[in-house]
Amino acid sequence: MTTATTRAFRTTPPARTGETTARDSPAAAMPSLPSLTGLRWMAALLVFGLHVNNFGYFGGTSGRLVTWGFGAGATGVSFFFVLSGFVLTWSARPRDRALAFWRRRIARIYPVHLVTLAVALVMAYSLAHEPRPQPKQAVSNLLLLHSWWRPWWQTLNPVSWSLACEAFFYASFPLLFLLLRRLGARGSAALGTLSLAAIMVLAWADAHHWWTYALYSFPAARLPEFVLGAVSARLVLLGRWRGPGLEASLALAIIGYFLVPQVTPGYSATVCTIVGFTLLIPAAAVADIQGLPSLWRRRRLVRLGELSFAFYMVHLLVLRAGTHLLGTKPHFGLLAGLAVTTVAFAISLGLSWVLYEAVECPARRLLLRRRRPTPQPDQVEARGEAPAAARD
Repeated sequence: MTTATTRAFRTTPPARTGETTARDSPAAAMPSLPSLTGLRWMAALLVFGLHVNNFGYFGGTSGRLVTWGFGAGATGVSFFFVLSGFVLTWSARPRDRALAFWRRRIARIYPVHLVTLAVALVMAYSLAHEPRPQPKQAVSNLLLLHSWWRPWWQTLNPVSWSLACEAFFYASFPLLFLLLRRLGARGSAALGTLSLAAIMVLAWADAHHWWTYALYSFPAARLPEFVLGAVSARLVLLGRWRGPGLEASLALAIIGYFLVPQVTPGYSATVCTIVGFTLLIPAAAVADIQGLPSLWRRRRLVRLGELSFAFYMVHLLVLRAGTHLLGTKPHFGLLAGLAVTTVAFAISLGLSWVLYEAVECPARRLLLRRRRPTPQPDQVEARGEAPAAARD
């Protein structure tokens, strides 16, 4: 990004008179959004359930029930993409520098990525039947570029493909934020409509095999989901969000989730859930802002949400290691399948707590630590951290 763009990300004011918000005031402090943290955990749990289903822990009737409940669990990643756009826009600092933003993003995701990548490398070279990556594949994973080349998207820790998409979103965000602040409410809504239309067109083209490259893991194809999250956050900040309440939005998200088996597998599933997710996230945010009832802000759910990134990054490694004890697709009965799943879940959750407490938080503090001059009153908000529950 050029110096001019970096400066614009820091200083551009709202474009239209009358659309200045509390967020645009340097001294304003944004309320925390704990419900979004709780919802983050539910999305991670959907992905875990999907992988349990893919590893074939359950057979017979119980296997069919797990497939029914979690076969669409990959849409949890789509939820993460929309949520990421919302949270980054919500917590964006109007006078921020692009380089400072990117530094915080690196501090947020890279330490856990490096540790889980190292664990995946150890597994690849120490466990039998684990695929060993070529050096260029490992480097592309290290640099979060592997999702741009389909044959490499599942290299080492397979779930890291979504981090490569997030890295692209982070690179794009300063320009997107600048655009949203210039567009105002109507322009932002129009951008959201275009993003939704892009998802529909891409899903149709992917399902009809207009190209041989699958779009599911292609970062540019997932950008519209991120943009929709950013647009919805901007409309909430401007006081112009007009979506349904939390209960209705959740119902739409659930209906969309169970419609996924009716479409072509892969990118097309995004069409089923994107409307529900795009409505649910701002509805949960509005519920927190207005003090309305929300299941998702319960203390334990919020705590689990704080662990969700580490859980997401480590759980598939646990399941892959388990295949060396359990075999491939063992198809246990109900009780044995529940027992094995419970053990895998407990190990994954315990390791995620270790990663969060020993890697994620300390590394972020270390990477973001610097000596700062005493801030002036009009600089406090611009330099302060976003509320913990609202951070991506």
